[in-house]
Amino acid sequence: MIDIRAIQDKLTIFSNEREWDQFQSPKNLSMGLVRESAELLELFQWLTEKQSIDIVHSEKQMLLVKEEMADVFLFLVRLADKLDVDIEKAALEKIKINESKYPINLSKGNMEKYNRRNK
Repeated sequence: MIDIRAIQDKLTIFSNEREWDQFQSPKNLSMGLVRESAELLELFQWLTEKQSIDIVHSEKQMLLVKEEMADVFLFLVRLADKLDVDIEKAALEKIKINESKYPINLSKGNMEKYNRRNK
């Protein structure tokens, strides 16, 4: 089980030691989150569907993917900390919302949101 509070504490210490807290506003962190997400996206940008699946067989590429995923996660965790959001609780609540929003009988096997499908 992941201990997000412990990660938040480590990030706070890391930031404080470098006097970066002054720069880590919610606005700046959310922009950093988008930038890091774009760096992850860039690793997949020109791959075919099959290549994107098979990337797990490339140790070099997976190292890059893991680093970018970690950057996205760390920015999100830091943003949650700065906004006093319990990200674990918020994620579990969102899963419940999505279960209601995308009922199995209307969503199974279909990527398009059920209420936007052409009839």
